[in-house]
Order: sequence, then C-alpha cells, then structure tokens
Amino acid sequence: MGTRLRPEGTMPWMPGFRYGALLPPLALNLIVRDTARAAAFYRDVLDAEVHYQDIDFAAVRVGPAEVMLHADHTHDEHPWSDDLAGGTTRGVGAQVRLLGIDPDAVEARARQHGAQLVAGAADKGHGWRETLVRDPDGYEWAVGVLIEPAKGPFGPHEVASP
Repeated sequence: MGTRLRPEGTMPWMPGFRYGALLPPLALNLIVRDTARAAAFYRDVLDAEVHYQDIDFAAVRVGPAEVMLHADHTHDEHPWSDDLAGGTTRGVGAQVRLLGIDPDAVEARARQHGAQLVAGAADKGHGWRETLVRDPDGYEWAVGVLIEPAKGPFGPHEVASP
C-alpha cells in the first residue's frame, strides 16, 4: 500500500478486511487521479451507487459490479506508479463490459455531464445494444442490454464444418 492522505484520526466507512470479505468473486480495482471526480462520473453517468468516497478511496456499485477506485498516491510504491505519474494512458487495451444497463440512458447522461462518449448507443451483431463511454481516467466501459436474437434460448447448436 502507498501513501494515505485521509486525515489522521478519521475512519473509513468500514475496515478494509470487512469490505474485502464482502466483495464478489470478481471486482474491479481502478487506479484514478481523483476519487471524487471518478466517483461523480460513475454516479452521474453510469448511475452507480457510491457506497463511500474519501481522498484515498471510493467504493461504487455499477449495476451488479463492485468497483474500487484507489487514488494514485495509494499505489505510489507499485512498479507502475512512475508511468501513471508521467501521464501514461490508463486502461488501453481493456474494456469493461457490463450487461444490464440501459445504453441509451447512459449515452444521454454522458452527453449531459460532458463525459467522453466513444460510441453512441447502437444495436450490435453480438446481440447487445450498447454504448461506449470513458471515465475521466480513460477506462472504457461498454454497457448495454440484450437484443434479438441474443434474448433467445442458449442451447447446443450445430457448428458449420470447415
């Protein structure tokens, strides 16, 4: 762990070990420049529930996903710290895909709050209606809902022979 800037004597919303025990089997930990700015994006654009936020850390739930937002300084002892401080783009090559969030509503909120909209809501051949947005730190989210024919039953199907 790196530097903590939360004022001495103040307590987080719960001990770290307790929050860790509550996390689902898969959760995201994103390193961000400013936890307040990041939490506001998730709340305002992705309609996330912000459980807690201070200068060091924020915990948010985006749909069914638990997302931890750690400030850069909390990872200043990590090998990537210098790269992040130097302005290296974050999240390149990774896209967080989250099913069950209305992409048209996300697009509208992204426009309203001046968030970076990578692609507007559209029906895709992989069976989602989705939109792509980036958070203030550059992490890209693809959020959407199932559309036909993806809504149909998923069972064994024949594979074309070569």
